[in-house]
Amino acid sequence: MALPSILSKLRLPVIGSPLFIISNPKLVIAQCTAGIVGSFPALNARPASQLDEWLAEITEALAAWNAAHPDQPAAPFAVNQIVHRSNDRLEQDMMLCAKYKVPIVITSLGARPEVNQGVHGWGGIVLHDVINQTFAHKAVEKGADGLILVAAGAGGHAGTQSPFALVQETRQWFDGPLVLSGAIARGDSVLAAQAMGADLAYIGSAFIATDEARAVDAYKQMVVSSSAQDIVYSSLFTGVHGNYLRGSIAASGMDPDHLPEGDPTKMDFAAAIGGAKAWKDIWGCGQGIGAVRKVQGAAALVAQLADEYHAARARLCGG
Repeated sequence: MALPSILSKLRLPVIGSPLFIISNPKLVIAQCTAGIVGSFPALNARPASQLDEWLAEITEALAAWNAAHPDQPAAPFAVNQIVHRSNDRLEQDMMLCAKYKVPIVITSLGARPEVNQGVHGWGGIVLHDVINQTFAHKAVEKGADGLILVAAGAGGHAGTQSPFALVQETRQWFDGPLVLSGAIARGDSVLAAQAMGADLAYIGSAFIATDEARAVDAYKQMVVSSSAQDIVYSSLFTGVHGNYLRGSIAASGMDPDHLPEGDPTKMDFAAAIGGAKAWKDIWGCGQGIGAVRKVQGAAALVAQLADEYHAARARLCGG
């Protein structure tokens, strides 16, 4: 099946994944004007009233860019909604998404038919992130237009399955938009995702180390100086398994190699563990960061990814 038109004209087949705390309008606008889908979690806008301001800022900035650059229009943007029942802002935030007719909504932690129907009502599409086939089938059955396959090595709440397994098993029954997430931080990895059968790559951790990212300098520098072996997979901090920077765990006074399990029945993204606030002090990150060697602007990073992507295509084609 052909990609929806909203995803078919990107400079690079990439979605900048929504980064908890870190993604903000400045980063989203830079990603979109550079030619990839930019996104942010609705819950990053605090207080809740700020979401209206953020959506207005992004919408107006992209419209102004398109007016000034008719031959190089901005990519669409996406808003990530946590649809788990614990999110008491969901209804209010979805009303604001409807107000601005958000082009793409990324849903996480549950599949809700009414959310999908709402997005379709204003002409948007829904991409739902999943870590296995059980959740993938549920998402499509409940009306998601596409799937984000969160494979082993992805930042934040990652799965444990190989990207090869996730993509090949999903493509056996689903021919809609497929986005692959998991340790993708170079343009040649984007091409590899497509070679496996995905349509787009989902890149998050590399964008932490950008000028526009709302991350403290120590976080950005830890991304630059770390590699895959510095990533710890744990459910302690939110009740859901995720990947985190070893250095941030140690700096909070905990032993990264001896962390207790979290309680999946008490999912909490604002929890305090010992003396650390999980949402602030424990830094999420994926295994692909060994490719991140400097802090730079988001547009420069997209340009680098594009160069690597086209170089890989040329190399495989023999010239």
